[in-house]
Amino acid sequence: MDALIIFAIPVFVVSMLIEWAIARKRHHHDVYERRDTWASIAMGLGSVVVGVPFRLGFLWVLSKLYEHRLFTIPNSAWGFVALLFAEDLCYYWSHRTNHEVRLFWAAHVNHHSSQHYNLATAVRQSWTQPYLMWVFWLPLPLLGFSPALILVQQAISLLYQFFIHTQEVKTLGPLEWVLNTPSHHRVHHAVNLRYLDRNHAGIFIIWDRLFGTFQQERADDPCEYGITTNLRTFHPWHIAFHEWRGLARDVRRAPGLWNKVRYVFAPPGFSHDGSTLTSKQLQARLAGPVVANLRAPTQSRPLV
Repeated sequence: MDALIIFAIPVFVVSMLIEWAIARKRHHHDVYERRDTWASIAMGLGSVVVGVPFRLGFLWVLSKLYEHRLFTIPNSAWGFVALLFAEDLCYYWSHRTNHEVRLFWAAHVNHHSSQHYNLATAVRQSWTQPYLMWVFWLPLPLLGFSPALILVQQAISLLYQFFIHTQEVKTLGPLEWVLNTPSHHRVHHAVNLRYLDRNHAGIFIIWDRLFGTFQQERADDPCEYGITTNLRTFHPWHIAFHEWRGLARDVRRAPGLWNKVRYVFAPPGFSHDGSTLTSKQLQARLAGPVVANLRAPTQSRPLV
């Protein structure tokens, strides 16, 4: 998987340059910001380095589970199609969990921390997320999918998702019904209240439509990017670990064991005294037409 991503790096770089040129031609001068872009690239390179030991261990776990598989799915065309959808379903639930459980959000938040939405944002990857999320793919080898192909399909999914991190492609017509597109993923990265915790898809938006997390991008509610309390630094170390420090601080200050546990496993924004709110609480409180042009208040924990 890492090898495929490494070989794709030149494609990433060329694609960023093309997007930058198109944005400049269209007078979209705020699409890229130099310090933000370099911070995203540093996060991406760091994720490749720290992910190497994880991939080796993950492949070993998949291989051990594959020895106890219930079926054997052949490496054929239909087997690949089955894996394409099965792996994407695993990704959906892992990604949704990243947004709905603060422990996992602490690892995932850095991907959302840029206030710019572009192809460089796509490579702003977590340094800790793989070490938490691997459990969501464990059913695949037990069902009979080849461990090596599982890793390949994960890489294909990441490559696909790179290209949907752009503002320069508005819609893809009928494909919007089936695929995760730039429009759908802009919603996912937005901090507008109606957009919080929506569109968790990897390749296929059908999962969000099926499980009730889909939200269409709206012309009357243009996307704003970042997190509800935006970072004031471009230092990769702070980007990678700021929410881990915030989580540790809240657990330390929480009264009683039960509240400490809730800070770890409750949604981002949870507070035992109601001083901060989760995305669902904010959306419920501000439901209706007033939601359209509001963002979550800055005192809340990052939610998207």
